[in-house]
Amino acid sequence: MDAVAKSGLNSTTAYAASMLSVLLSILLWLTRRGNDRANAERFGIFVGLWAPTLAIFGKVLEDRERRPPEAS
Repeated sequence: MDAVAKSGLNSTTAYAASMLSVLLSILLWLTRRGNDRANAERFGIFVGLWAPTLAIFGKVLEDRERRPPEAS
């Protein structure tokens, strides 16, 4: 997690990505077409499953952001 925190990724970005995952999942489900409907639904569900992972990732980053700096 140190490398992720040092890369500039913060909790707000992870939470936003989680919300975007849900929106993308809904969009994929709504735009399914023709005979490939079942595959589009499965892909929508797969993308929707990213949301909890990204939210937990955001929570870990948030906890790290709130933690007082360690004394050297």
